[in-house]
Amino acid sequence: MQKALIVWGGWEGHQPRECADIVARLLSKEGFSVEVADSTSAFADPNLGRFDLITPIVTMSTITPEECQNLGNTVVRGTGLAGFHGGMADSFRNEPDYQFMVGGQWVAHPGNIIPYRITITKRDDPITRGIEDFDYRSEQYYMHVDPSNEVLATTTFAGKPLLLDRRRRHASRLEASPRCGQGLLLFAGSQPRRNLM
Repeated sequence: MQKALIVWGGWEGHQPRECADIVARLLSKEGFSVEVADSTSAFADPNLGRFDLITPIVTMSTITPEECQNLGNTVVRGTGLAGFHGGMADSFRNEPDYQFMVGGQWVAHPGNIIPYRITITKRDDPITRGIEDFDYRSEQYYMHVDPSNEVLATTTFAGKPLLLDRRRRHASRLEASPRCGQGLLLFAGSQPRRNLM
């Protein structure tokens, strides 16, 4: 059985504990054995590599250099890293190594919660397979991103294309980080997998 670690914390506005509970249920349905931690100290575990997947759900918090280094080394050695919204894209503003590993950093969400359309650009990818273009209402993130990220979905911002969902390779490991959805709004409706894209 595959093992997943969910680490939640940081700004309560993104409802990290509640989101962690939902993600834990989704991963359990996919056959994962799930552990949940409420502190970044979990990233310092010398046996962090026992997990197949790590999902941070932490917004605007801090991580020690040792925790970040251990997490990064674990990902390089083969553990998957997947997250969503500010829980991965705005986790640790003080740690450029983390931002480099995930391939971007949140900058702003002009307009706050607005309606927008999500266009799947790579339909044959396992992350987006079976997901059609869809309309969404939430914060539309503007990010600084690594140009080596592989674009999986886009949206428009002020009439111009904007990368929305992406994945990247950090060393030899693939990571995924979609940018739509705010807190529990991410799981609203009948298609939480689509919203997590």
